[in-house]
Amino acid sequence: MRLLVTGGSGFLGGAVVRHARAAGHDVAILTRQTISNSHPLGARQILGDLAFPPWEAIAGFGPEAVVHAAWIATPGVYLESPANADWLRWSQSFAQRLPELGVRHLTVLGTCIEYAVTGKPLDEVETPLAPASPYARAKAELHTALTAGLAGTGTALAWARIFYPYGPHEHPARLASSLLARVLSGQPITLKTPNSTKDYIHEDDVARALLAVVEAGFRGPINIGTGEGVTVGSLAGTLASLAGRPDLVVLPGDAARDPFDHIVADASRLHSLGWRPKVPLLDGLRRLVEARRA
Repeated sequence: MRLLVTGGSGFLGGAVVRHARAAGHDVAILTRQTISNSHPLGARQILGDLAFPPWEAIAGFGPEAVVHAAWIATPGVYLESPANADWLRWSQSFAQRLPELGVRHLTVLGTCIEYAVTGKPLDEVETPLAPASPYARAKAELHTALTAGLAGTGTALAWARIFYPYGPHEHPARLASSLLARVLSGQPITLKTPNSTKDYIHEDDVARALLAVVEAGFRGPINIGTGEGVTVGSLAGTLASLAGRPDLVVLPGDAARDPFDHIVADASRLHSLGWRPKVPLLDGLRRLVEARRA
C-alpha cells in the first residue's frame, strides 16, 4: 500500500512510519524540511506543509491511504493554543482534496478528551462528547466536518481517538518523561492528583493499532487505547522504582481531584480488528528508563 503520513517525523506519526515500512508498505511523509538520509524513518520525503500542500508531488506519489497525524502538540501549549483553529482549517482543506487523488482511506488522529468524563470506559457510540479545550473542540469539529464532507466520496474516514501515548520518542515534557527526568536528577515528585486514572499506551502499540485501522479500511470513530486504567501514582511509583529511587515519590495527604479523573478506553472496536497490545506498561516504562539513561 502507498501510505502518506502527515506529521511523519513526529512522535506518533514517526511510529506509524517505522511500523508501516516494517510491514512492507510504500511510505511517504509530508515534511517541512529535508530529513537526513541517515534518519531511521527512511521514508520518501515530500517537502511542504499542511498550510500549503505540495499537491503535484503528493499526486506523483499517488497515496492509496493517508494517516493525518500533524497537529500542534507541544506539552503545556497545545490544549489552549489559538493555533488549533489554524490546524482545523488546514486539515479540513487538505482532507477535502484527497478524493480527487484517489485516496481510498483517511485516518485522522483525534483525542480521547473529546469525550465527556463519565467514570466508565469511554465508548465510541454511547459516551457523549464534551470537548472542553480549544484543542479538543478543534478535533471534534474537524471530525464532524470530515464526516459530512467525505460522505459519498470514494474516501473512507476513520477517526482514531488517541488515549495516553508514551514512549522513548515522546516530547521530554510529556508526563512519563517529565516524571522520569525529575527522578533521574534526584528531585522529589509531589503528585497533586495521584488517583487520576488514565489509559497509557506505548507508541509502538499506537502505531500497530493505526495500521490495523488502515489495513482493515475501518470507517468511523475508534478508540486507540489498551482498555486498562492506571493511576498517576502507580505510573510515577513504577518509574521511580525502575530508576532505583522509589523514595522520591511523595503522595499528598489531601489529593486534589482531576476533572479528567478517569479516561480509559472501551477498546472493543479495536479488538475486533484483531489488535491486542504487545507492550505491557511495565515493559514500556522500562524501555523509557533505558532510553533516557542512554
